Amino acid sequence: MNEAVAARPVGAGPFSIFERMVAWRYLRSRRKETVISVIASISFLGIMLGVATLIVVMAVMNGFRAELLTRILGVNGHLIVQPLDSPLEDYAQVASRINGVAGVKYAIPLIDGQVLAQGNVGGGTGALVRGIRGEDLSKIAIVASNIKQGSIADFDSGEGVAIGKRMAENLGLTLGDTITLISPDGDVTPIGTTPRMKGYKIAAIFEVGMSEYDTSIVYMPFSEAQLYFNMDGRAQTIEIYVDNPDDVDALKPK
Repeated sequence: MNEAVAARPVGAGPFSIFERMVAWRYLRSRRKETVISVIASISFLGIMLGVATLIVVMAVMNGFRAELLTRILGVNGHLIVQPLDSPLEDYAQVASRINGVAGVKYAIPLIDGQVLAQGNVGGGTGALVRGIRGEDLSKIAIVASNIKQGSIADFDSGEGVAIGKRMAENLGLTLGDTITLISPDGDVTPIGTTPRMKGYKIAAIFEVGMSEYDTSIVYMPFSEAQLYFNMDGRAQTIEIYVDNPDDVDALKPK
């Protein structure tokens, strides 16, 4: 029995000569079997269209998933390290240790804060300020490769910020204009807490392709964010980017 069934050679087609012959004899039209042949042809065509549709749908869904992961996880880290009680004072050392873990691309210290952003038009809009070092911002490829105006080359050297294109349009701002950021966590005075307000020059405008990010995120130099949010010498979180987001659970115990 084993000798009768020969192994198919490597690189051979999906069907043997015998299988093709049987399929051809079955599908070929004959005078007495015209109806059967038509039914078989319609069935064959239906299966072919169904499989082709399934392949197209799967390809679209896989492409959509990859694009969605790139847009969402490209801006946000795959893992977040956040202290329970107080901000991180040794954030540089912690980030350096995390960078040495196999499977980690980079670890980025951050300072996050909600503010009200005001420009030349409109009453303002809510924004998320992300204090980040210039070298780390350049590692976030989806932002660094989609700078539409300006540059982040000297991001750490001044008080300029990077904002999304839609935020700039909504507030009537362009490169070089001043955006005013108002934080509810202000300074304590004898008459109560006053909101902290400061203007920053727009050094860069980016467009990552997701409205949520392009309308709400403001990247600020890390040292300036420490001053603005009274976080001198400290960081709030460390975001970790890994090589394979699907295997992120394997890195948690480390």
